[in-house]
Amino acid sequence: MVEFKVVVNDIKQGKSYQIPVSGHHANALIGKKIGEEVDGIFVSLPGYKLVITGGTDKDGFPMRPDLPGMGRRRLLLSGGVGFRPRRKGERKKKMVRGNTISKDIVQINMKVVKYGAKSIEELLSAMKKEEK
Repeated sequence: MVEFKVVVNDIKQGKSYQIPVSGHHANALIGKKIGEEVDGIFVSLPGYKLVITGGTDKDGFPMRPDLPGMGRRRLLLSGGVGFRPRRKGERKKKMVRGNTISKDIVQINMKVVKYGAKSIEELLSAMKKEEK
């Protein structure tokens, strides 16, 4: 069974929340790409709309928005996701993952674009009470 850690960034409050997602909600996220809008029900936030901004696979390699597909590649990078150059003009070959979510992804980063009726903290505290 697929399980993701979804990090939701609330840009109004300046806070991030880590939400574990598994089961059929996690399976629904497979195949989605960076930049796609997702309904908040997949991450236990009904009424919210979220945009996928990135992620990391099981070995820590970041997802890159300009690399199509699900696989890993070694790319010659001059900046952006996966490499921060220290000198002007510096380039380096780095391993990065494509922009599509697969079963190998562990963490998915999202940001809120449309807010629901209840706050994220209220919904998450209600979710934790149900688990107990």
